[in-house]
Amino acid sequence: MISIDEHDPIAPKYEAPYLKLYSLATPNGQKVGIFLELLKPYIKKPIHVTTIDISKNTQKEPWFINLNFNGRIPTLSDVDADGNRTTISESGAILLYLADKYDIERKFSYPPGDPLYYDQLEWMFFQAAGLGPMQGQANHFRVFANEEVPYAIKRYVDETKRLYGVLELKLKKTGTGYLVGDKLTIVDIMCYPWVALHKKSTGESIQHLPSLSTWLERIAALKEIQIGAKVASRGSKPQ
Repeated sequence: MISIDEHDPIAPKYEAPYLKLYSLATPNGQKVGIFLELLKPYIKKPIHVTTIDISKNTQKEPWFINLNFNGRIPTLSDVDADGNRTTISESGAILLYLADKYDIERKFSYPPGDPLYYDQLEWMFFQAAGLGPMQGQANHFRVFANEEVPYAIKRYVDETKRLYGVLELKLKKTGTGYLVGDKLTIVDIMCYPWVALHKKSTGESIQHLPSLSTWLERIAALKEIQIGAKVASRGSKPQ
């Protein structure tokens, strides 16, 4: 057995092989927790989780910066039987990595060469570069900012609502109940945790967007989604 020291002061060393997620159940963290839960039947090694308390800036401590120079969650370590470790950060990149390595049957993704592969990439980037950053700022100025800044609140809430409208158009065009193709994919997984926070972020319902509302209800009802969204919840112990 090979014991791997990731210099994690929160959790003990683990024996190879394993996957280890450093995360918190924020929307970006939930993406990975959900996908790992969906992939559990196909991952033939232990999955460990260390919860990172970003309110204490744990992600900025030297041991964590050594794993992820940007000091952000989520971050994933994948250790093979020989102790070789791949460390990857950025939630979209982690989902692509997991899809390529463990979604062998492509239950939740489309591979390079598939006609839907670039549609998948396009909408992953839409979430990572558009919906996530804009809604994140809406959350900040509506909920967490120390002072009320009406201009910022209006700017980011309006843009978040506009982006929900874009998702509505995409769902209508696809016509399958999913954002890409005719199955649940990593695109749905990336967008779901953000849209699930629509009321907190905008103060409004999305009932006027029937395709998006139905999509949200369908995704939220899946057991794996419910379990995965709670991975690395605040205060949870290392697994």
